[in-house]
Amino acid sequence: MRTILITGGAGFVGSCLAERLIWDPENYVVIVDDLSTGDISKLPKAPQTNWRFIKCNVNDYRDIAGIMHSFSFDYVFHYAAVVGVHRTQMHPVSVLRDISGFENILNLSKNSHVKRVFFSSSSEVYGEPVDLPQNEYTTPLNSRVPYAVVKNIGEAYLKSYHKEYGLDYTIFRFFNTYGPKQSRDFVMSKFISMALKDQNISIFGDGKQSRTFCYIDDNVDACYNNFMNSVIKNDNVNDIINIGNDNEITIMDLAVKIIEITNSKSKIAHRPPLQEGDMQRRLPDITKMKKLLKRDLLPIEDGIKKILANPLFIK
Repeated sequence: MRTILITGGAGFVGSCLAERLIWDPENYVVIVDDLSTGDISKLPKAPQTNWRFIKCNVNDYRDIAGIMHSFSFDYVFHYAAVVGVHRTQMHPVSVLRDISGFENILNLSKNSHVKRVFFSSSSEVYGEPVDLPQNEYTTPLNSRVPYAVVKNIGEAYLKSYHKEYGLDYTIFRFFNTYGPKQSRDFVMSKFISMALKDQNISIFGDGKQSRTFCYIDDNVDACYNNFMNSVIKNDNVNDIINIGNDNEITIMDLAVKIIEITNSKSKIAHRPPLQEGDMQRRLPDITKMKKLLKRDLLPIEDGIKKILANPLFIK
């Protein structure tokens, strides 16, 4: 049996990954989260017994060390992080504390028999785009906001621990991911929630900023397939993979589309532009992801409708 640790596993993406991993009875999954941004309600509801949850702060060495020594993990998914544009801008010191989590996870992993660490990095490391689409190797990393800098530091830790200690890794650079369990302080879930209540939808600036939106199933399936390739064929070892969608849409057009799909009476309300962190464009090169997925990505209209049909979001 493979023993797997997911940090941040009560968060949106981490909990969805956990649900996918426990489908396989060959996996035993330990989910840890300090519940600062995660939520118990997001943990798997599946009847399988091959998983457990432990409240834990990975930035506290003694807290996470006891767990890692007890279970002797084969694989680690390090997804724990302070997330959300507003939260990370208002609490930059909390973001910086996540650096301790990198040190703890990697030191404990290199001293045990962990075969690979999978890390959730972010599209934010790219900063304002220089080249489009944003490629894992040809696009410079130039963002200066604390969240992006810390994610870049996490990537540097993984590369350094591989070089010095031989610890293997895979870096997932997540672009905007959305789904029923996403909290309401992210653009897609916030806009849908406002539209369902016929509230005005607030947009920062002129709304011409563009993003791409990846439905959670596409994210999880690509990451899961990468994991299974690593188990079976040791593919994508010590590599970086963009995880996102390559269909671009402006924030204004997204708001209009959501209003139309929900048949809402909401209006668009413009607010002053954010001072930092609101990049003009995001467009990933997802060549590697498409090879992992081996199917078409879900169109944004279908993703919005899946959210609306899911009771996890409506309630």
